Amino acid sequence: MLRLTNRGTSAMDRVSDVASTVESTVDALVSVLDSAGAGQQPSVPPAQLRVLTIVAGNRHTNMSRLAEALEVVPSSASRLCDRLEATGLLRREPDPRDRREVRLLLTPAARRLLDELRERRRRALAEVIGRMPDGRRDELVRALQAFAAAAGGEAEDKSLRTA
Repeated sequence: MLRLTNRGTSAMDRVSDVASTVESTVDALVSVLDSAGAGQQPSVPPAQLRVLTIVAGNRHTNMSRLAEALEVVPSSASRLCDRLEATGLLRREPDPRDRREVRLLLTPAARRLLDELRERRRRALAEVIGRMPDGRRDELVRALQAFAAAAGGEAEDKSLRTA
């Protein structure tokens, strides 16, 4: 556990120590989330899962917006969509506002898959968080809210908010 002291340590050193601790802790978080997704059916590679997540977050996603979000060239984004379409998780249809554009839409199977994955991840996180003392859980919530605010966004999930 990181202990921050003021003796002989500059504010920048303390921030660097915290950043290092957060980075190493993220590995544990990713491990919990990854294990929750193991055995998911159908098995969806991480890059394709990211596409589904992006499309789920914006109902007006087209190929160019997707390529931007993924930071890839449009042809790479298109190949990812080809694979998702072949597995029945994504549909492409002409955008009613501009027939030259193609909108990307999740299928009901993709929505179920994302809902199931979200639930599995929440259960896995709850299991780990349940092993923490109550006071530490409260500290974690406050710290995560402060981190989200500092990163430029509010905690969107109301279950993270404390009374």
